[in-house]
Amino acid sequence: APKSAEAYKTIWTKEGSPLVVLTRQLQEALQAQIDLPVEIAMRYGNPTPKAAFDKLQNENPGLEEVLAIPLYPHYAMSSFETAVESAKEVYEANKYPFKLTFLKPFYNDPGYIHALAENIRPYLEKPHDHILFSYHGVPGRHVRKSDVTGVHCLKVENCCEIDSPAHAHCYRHQVFTTTRLVMELLKVPPEKYSISFQSRLGKGWLEPFTDVRLEEMPKEGIRKLLILCPAFVSDCLETLEEI
Repeated sequence: APKSAEAYKTIWTKEGSPLVVLTRQLQEALQAQIDLPVEIAMRYGNPTPKAAFDKLQNENPGLEEVLAIPLYPHYAMSSFETAVESAKEVYEANKYPFKLTFLKPFYNDPGYIHALAENIRPYLEKPHDHILFSYHGVPGRHVRKSDVTGVHCLKVENCCEIDSPAHAHCYRHQVFTTTRLVMELLKVPPEKYSISFQSRLGKGWLEPFTDVRLEEMPKEGIRKLLILCPAFVSDCLETLEEI
């Protein structure tokens, strides 16, 4: 669409789309550390899951298992779940002989929290009044639908702070947890940071909204804002152009 094309123009690099370029850099960095073959695939566009599976199968005789790593730290129906289901469909349709295993969301994995904290640490040295974690938004109905208990998410006061089996598939709980763990590691007090959600489409999406909070913050005395977007492993349109 013309509007999207104009937005992509502002973030495009000599090498191409940041999402593809940065994901390939991640592939190369991982490949340098392990002896197993590493391929990448995109939920939409190229390279496709089929291309990745075919290459792994053709170049590795006797291949027994493929570990698929959805590059979303947090579970969401619209991102993590669709990526998994799409890969499963390709896998089953082509009857590959190898086993396919998926890595679960790593929102609270110590390695991920440490890496995120170290990425953030240099920016804490710069003057700022507040830190805003802006996560990609999802509809509230998705959070409620993912609730395996059917009675917890967005139905119980402070639902994200009360232990529940629902948290295994709760995007809101998981982004709250990532934020808390990173800030604890960096020794940033709770009053110095907050959370918001960007990229909403229509009504009923998770609040507070990033664009609304940005309008409110100057009235609260916040003049220098440090904004972080940990919903994606690789920068993309939402983290580079939209914010």
